[in-house]
Amino acid sequence: MKGKNYKIVSLYSFFPFQEKLILDLKNKLLEIENEKDLSGLLIFANEGINGTICAERHVIDIVINLINKYANNRNLNIKVNFSKNKVFKKLKIKIKKEIVTMGVPKINPSEDNGTYIDSADWNNLIKNQNTIVIDTRNHYEVSIGTFQNSINPNTKNFSEFPKWVDDHLDTHLENKESTNIAMFCTGGIRCEKASSLLKKKGYKNIYHLQGGILQYLEDIPKEKNLFEGECYVFDKRVALDQELKKGSYSICHACGMPVSIQDQERKEYIKGIQCHFCIDQFSDDDRKRFEERQKQIDRLEVANHKIYKD
Repeated sequence: MKGKNYKIVSLYSFFPFQEKLILDLKNKLLEIENEKDLSGLLIFANEGINGTICAERHVIDIVINLINKYANNRNLNIKVNFSKNKVFKKLKIKIKKEIVTMGVPKINPSEDNGTYIDSADWNNLIKNQNTIVIDTRNHYEVSIGTFQNSINPNTKNFSEFPKWVDDHLDTHLENKESTNIAMFCTGGIRCEKASSLLKKKGYKNIYHLQGGILQYLEDIPKEKNLFEGECYVFDKRVALDQELKKGSYSICHACGMPVSIQDQERKEYIKGIQCHFCIDQFSDDDRKRFEERQKQIDRLEVANHKIYKD
């Protein structure tokens, strides 16, 4: 069996999205999934759309055209990547209160946010001594790659970010009126929403990296690249390297944390069962279940390998 080439598109857009239209788009996308080989994760809310889809090129074109109609051709902040393998098992569509959960009412990035900075101008901004740089992602994402000299809020999820702002941001600002605040994330959605939060709280000189790390890595040549390490992504690839190819990390299927090649050589690591992050988190019964699940995964991989060889 000949392998397919999959196009992977991550996208987001903040816009008023009515509930009736949300349900209508969801049903149409599920129809496409039934007819075509479409997979991914999409989140719909009254504030817009967020997610990643994976399919062959012609299917992606159909889906993007459809989403554009519902978003009234607003900017979808699209980032494109390719893979020989599917990076999701199936299509999941979730309807939530927010397309990226912050938990702060009356934040509306479609009406008020910070200043977009494109990849070409980002290096100059973050090299400026009057700029502080904040990584708005989760601690495990930061741990495998980030921009030089950026601040790590050490959050477990994005909904913890507002409290970090209240408790710690001012301690990093020499002058609240003049210091530049530059924020970034994977694809741009979290830092854009974070910029709206900071504006609501009265902060000034707020900037966010347009298209996030993924766009930056695509735009900036390696010799000028200030991003160090790999970029975590929320699919089977786990992380992408500087050339936007699958990186060196995999996922611990017990706790969901990214583990490096070096982590996998540690004595605590047992594939699919435990890693050094979760050695004390689970019971023996849990590990027996994980072991059985890993055996099933291994059997499936062997079967799939035989199909592709044939």
